[in-house]
Amino acid sequence: MNKQVGFTLIELVVVIVILGILSVTAAPRFLNLQSDARVSALKGMKGAMAGAGSIVYGKAAINGVERATSASVSNIALVFGYPEASELGIVRAVQGLEDRADWAFSEEVISDSLVVTFAGRELLSDPQCSVIYENAVMGSAPSITVVETGC
Repeated sequence: MNKQVGFTLIELVVVIVILGILSVTAAPRFLNLQSDARVSALKGMKGAMAGAGSIVYGKAAINGVERATSASVSNIALVFGYPEASELGIVRAVQGLEDRADWAFSEEVISDSLVVTFAGRELLSDPQCSVIYENAVMGSAPSITVVETGC
């Protein structure tokens, strides 16, 4: 009788099934797709805020109120020509931010700032997974920061 060397078809199928189960359970931990998607959405919001701020600043410059500590253009509250860190400022300037179905925001977490995060997330005293929009100061644009921790 000949002695066979190698694996049987059943052994091969069992090993492939076990490897498939391991890859399905381990892949989400390594890929972390949800976190990357959240961070990308926050970076998109940062870009939208920066773009809206530049457009509003242009309108403020045309109207001659870019140096005023408090003014308004197109029903948007301004600080030194840029949208104010409030619901009457940057929230009105960014299209879609007023709709609270996707985004949540608070002016109370950090003074002179607006914290924006995903709807359904709590805005705590230490904001995580959010965008922080800080009011402009004389001679410089507003500071817009993406906080990636906690995503």
